[in-house]
Amino acid sequence: MLDTANNPTRPIALDLQDIHKSFGSLAVLKGVSLTAYDGDVISILGSSGSGKSTLLRCINLLEKPNQGRIIIGKDELMLKPAKSGELQAADIKQLEHLRARVGFVFQNFNLWPHKTIIDNIIEGPIQVLKIKKDQAISDAEKLLDKVGLLDKKDAYPANLSGGQRQRVAIARALAMQPQVLLFDEPTSALDPELVNEVLAVMRELAAEGRTMLIVTHEMRFAREVSSKVVFLHQGVIEEIGTPEQVFDNPKSERVKDFMASHRQN
Repeated sequence: MLDTANNPTRPIALDLQDIHKSFGSLAVLKGVSLTAYDGDVISILGSSGSGKSTLLRCINLLEKPNQGRIIIGKDELMLKPAKSGELQAADIKQLEHLRARVGFVFQNFNLWPHKTIIDNIIEGPIQVLKIKKDQAISDAEKLLDKVGLLDKKDAYPANLSGGQRQRVAIARALAMQPQVLLFDEPTSALDPELVNEVLAVMRELAAEGRTMLIVTHEMRFAREVSSKVVFLHQGVIEEIGTPEQVFDNPKSERVKDFMASHRQN
């Protein structure tokens, strides 16, 4: 799906080709192909069980696909078949290198509870990117300031609200200097009053031109920030287009029904 004709001035950041994933006899992804160009903000919508989160997790092999190709920038992830029928990394060092270029923000933060906020952020840059500790701390402080949490750098995750922990998780992902950011329903575990503080940070990242793939149920947010909207249904892309096309003039009856049920007042 390396289609540079549609975006001749922007290189491809991420290319997924014919991704299949099954859990036992349940086929969750049935041949998904998707290209993200540098600076794209792609919102991935769909009902529960449509394969949205599984697709994100296949990108860095948190879930192992059964078939397909994964290309990050100009580097294809080398895969080989395993006895399980899944594909696994053929070169662990290459996988680690590519994972460092793909930041992942989880639903439930995944912060280390025994480490302070700043220690959560500097661990990856020091261990993976081999950045000196003083520099990693300086960079982490700038990122915490960016997400409005510099005053919490010596606190522990348990002392923060859910919204604050998710903003720390975003700062931690940014600390790895990723080429692509993946967000797996980043507000779904938050109380409603805390959602906007996380979305505000994500809006800022979109405005900066970050390449982002976002699985979300925040329809208004997806409409505002996305360059492209993807609707997954039963493991395939049911519809793809600009926010105006997918929200205002969907072709699929399934997408029309979904949008009608999620209509914002």
